[in-house]
This record gives sequence, C-alpha cells and structure tokens, in this order.
Amino acid sequence: MRNTAAKKENSMNHNALSHVAVALIIKDQQVLLGLRPPEAHQGGLWEFPGGKLEAGESVEQALYREIKEELSIEIKSAQPFMKIHHDYGDKKVLLDIYQVTDFSGEAKGAEGQKIKWQPVKELNVEEFPQANRAIIYALQCSSQYLITGKFSSPEEFNLKLERSLQQSVKVVQLRCKSVDNAMYKQLAKQAARLCQQYHAPLLLNTSVEIFNELSAYAQGLHLSSGRLFDYASRPVSLDKILSASCHSSAEIQQAKKLQADIVLISPVKETSSHPGVKGIGWEAFANLAASFNGPAYALGGMQDSDIDDARMAGGQGVAAISGFWEA
Repeated sequence: MRNTAAKKENSMNHNALSHVAVALIIKDQQVLLGLRPPEAHQGGLWEFPGGKLEAGESVEQALYREIKEELSIEIKSAQPFMKIHHDYGDKKVLLDIYQVTDFSGEAKGAEGQKIKWQPVKELNVEEFPQANRAIIYALQCSSQYLITGKFSSPEEFNLKLERSLQQSVKVVQLRCKSVDNAMYKQLAKQAARLCQQYHAPLLLNTSVEIFNELSAYAQGLHLSSGRLFDYASRPVSLDKILSASCHSSAEIQQAKKLQADIVLISPVKETSSHPGVKGIGWEAFANLAASFNGPAYALGGMQDSDIDDARMAGGQGVAAISGFWEA
C-alpha cells in the first residue's frame, strides 16, 4: 500500500463505504497473508493483502498497484473470486476479492509488515477480521456438499457415508429426520469418526440443544429454512460453522442476519422427491447467491456434472442427497 494501513484508515470517513481490492495469492496450497499493524482498524489480525481503491481507479488497477507497493511483486493475471459487504459498526467495507493466478517476483513486506505463507487448510477464522470469514470458508470448502439420505441400519449408514467420502465429498450434513434423538446422537458420533478420517467438516441438522451436546464431535450446525426465523441472532459460537437452507431473498437476508457462513439455495432443478415442482433455475440461483456474502451451494436435482454450472453462477458448488449418497 502507498501508505501504511493505519495512516490510510485514520484519514477515512468511517461513515463512508470503504471499497477494497483484495488478493488471494496461492502457491503450493498455501496463501500469502499480511499482519495488520496494531494501531489499524482490526489491528493485530492477519489479512489477505490489498488496499483501498483510489479516485478513478478500477478494482483491477487498485489490486495490481497495491500488491506491487505492499509486497514488491507484480500480478500477471487474476480473476474475480467473490465480493463481500460487511458492516463493523464503526466502518463499512466492500471487499472485491480476486484470485491471483500468476505473478512475478519474491514477496516481501515492503512496508515493514510481517507476512507469511499459510496452508489454506490451516487458516483459522479467529485470527482474521470478521469480514474475512467468508473468504476462508470459500477457500476451505469443497465444491461437493453431501446431505445424508436413507439407510436401513447404522452399519449401512457407515457404508454409504464412507463410500461418499471416498468419492471426494468434503462437506457432510447429518440429516436424519426419521430417527429419534438417541439414534441421531449415535450416528453423529459415527459420522464424526469417518469425517475426521477423511478431513471433512461435519454439520449437524438438528436443534441447538442437541448440537450443544454434540459440539465436540461436529464443526457446525445446519438450520433448515423452517428454523431460520426461530433465532434473532447467531445460535452458535463463531468458532463453529453455521449453514442454512434458503429458498428466497427474505431467507437469504435472515441467514445474513444470523451471520451464516454457508447457504444452500434450492430448488435449482426439479427433484425426485418433489416431482412436478419446477426449479428456480440458474439465473435465480445466481441472483440469490450474489446477495449472500459467502459460499452458496446449489441444491435440488444436483449431480457432479452441475458443479461447473454452479461455479459459473457464482456458487461454491452443489449440494445433494441422492446425487452423492446413492451414487
């Protein structure tokens, strides 16, 4: 950056929107980070490098300039990754995030800041400004989100789950509407062992009370659209993932109010479980996904072959029951 982050932010009107170009510079599954100076807004936390747009600059121009000034490297190519709007209360930011696909030079802290290469899988949301949470989840989350389906016994459940995990599914939601609480808890513990073995986060589709009992076994909670409006604020701590099902703009806004980290948007296509119910299509999915500041999965009639379409529509990937559970 042309000046230090602290000098920049001290000169800003905190009531105005700060438009920031952010770079995801990834090499060998590690991403480049910089440490914010203690006196800056959100000081002492790690961040993805970048800086505020100057008057008359495009996002790309600001990105290329800031990275050269801040890290002494030149971006050769970059592509849009996601946008995030966040209100800290004392400051509003719009983060325009680009993934750098090619650069030249050796990165260094050209303004005296500490930098490091961190493995993507080891990024910890608690070490970053809150606006960066969505970026971290988008980097760490798979393009395949499994929702568990039918099974006849705990043994068959294990067999189907492990088979799905072996086929590269990397996010698992435990959804078992037909079992009682005691069986759900047993299955959650079984699923936790398998998910840990395959390095897949486990999300529990259950009540907050049961989730709290099982929180040592799971990485997050999933809220159905029917339970979204049961809460006025985030029902789990920030160190857990909050996933939510959404079918409309109103539900997306409620998910944002609850600070959800992931949303499932459905139905994108007609499903076997609801024949005759027409899906919303990719254009509507894209509009809803764009209004959410984080990873959005397409749900409803999805298969592996739909991942590219979901990505083109601004989604993280696809979520499925039959498409992954019965595959």
